Amino acid sequence: MHKEDGYVASPALLPAVPVGLRKVLDLVVAGEATSRAEIARRTGLARSTVGQQVDHLVGRDILQELESRESVRGRPPKVLTLSPRAGTIAVADVDLLVSQVAIADLTGRVIARETVDVRIDAGPEAVLEAVTQRLLRLLARYERDPDRVREVVVGLPGAVDVQRGCPVRPNGMPGWDAYPVAEQLRERFRAPVVVDNDANLMALGEACQEQVDTPLLCIKIATGIGAGVVTADGEVYRGADGAAGDIGHIRAVGGGDVLCACGNVGCVGAVASHRAVLRRLGIPESTDDDPLYGTHELVQRVANNDPPAVRALREAATELGEVVAMLVYMFNPRTLVLGGPLSDLRDDLLSGVRAVVYQRALPLATRKLTITTTQLAGDSGIHGAIALATRDVFSAQGVARMLADDSGGG
Repeated sequence: MHKEDGYVASPALLPAVPVGLRKVLDLVVAGEATSRAEIARRTGLARSTVGQQVDHLVGRDILQELESRESVRGRPPKVLTLSPRAGTIAVADVDLLVSQVAIADLTGRVIARETVDVRIDAGPEAVLEAVTQRLLRLLARYERDPDRVREVVVGLPGAVDVQRGCPVRPNGMPGWDAYPVAEQLRERFRAPVVVDNDANLMALGEACQEQVDTPLLCIKIATGIGAGVVTADGEVYRGADGAAGDIGHIRAVGGGDVLCACGNVGCVGAVASHRAVLRRLGIPESTDDDPLYGTHELVQRVANNDPPAVRALREAATELGEVVAMLVYMFNPRTLVLGGPLSDLRDDLLSGVRAVVYQRALPLATRKLTITTTQLAGDSGIHGAIALATRDVFSAQGVARMLADDSGGG
């Protein structure tokens, strides 16, 4: 059963995956077993059963079996790993001024990534076409079979209905409301598509880093302000309708009557976001020559200790800290990560947020809390999207889909 144009098999139509095959694949993917004998020992399966399932996966180009490079006497042992032909993940982190795209193998290793200079207000058709063309170009350049794209994940800077794969009344994104993002990309890549909020993917990317403790709360401070929460078991908390984390519209302590894009006044996003700081200082967000001009100019002014810039940043950090302190009470995270363009100014931002959080929150909520800036800079969303995709690909449904897509070769 090969992929047909625009067709992705529904879970109800997928064949059941043998338990033995799942055990074999799970151990190899996790790196917990690299040989047939080791798999048999770890699972308790008969060697004949292990051999049958390994042969099946090797025949589908999902696993490969290579001779070990280790120096041993006699016949070199064979090592099982994921095959480079097993498939590719395609991801995009769409933002208001520029977007990031990347392709990765099924181990989560980034093969290539690029920046796409397309503004989100160009509309969904233009943005998705630019993103699609750049991903297809990367697949071709790195000789990755487009028919073996296993999943596409897209992050958007607004509320998202994950089930329907579309944005829901997003601010500053004209033409995007209810636009069928997942459906359009599914037709182009003939693969499952997941659309999620960018702060959720950023949080997941940060939570996947070594020595990072969960629960994790990630605050993205950009054109607006959003939050992503990763629970102790590694799941993204999205809420009942996907609106969890839209914290930019919580009223700020010093918000006054500043008008927000949502129509209300005094929202924290209207006074403490990256856009709000730039507007206060009279710095344009972008120019024809530099789509990220505002970010670069603000960093330079703070580095030069420009008094208005330093003051604006510190006041934004204080307003943000008030909201973050409330979130610390609600979610009791072990790690709090500040991300987005303002996180590049980590000293002033961190000190301001920390001061308010430790002043407002009780010791029980903060005694083991780590407050830091992103480890991955602008790559958090990309890594979160890849992590989400690999988890889906090796789920029960994902493995069944992979086997169904590749039946008869491919």
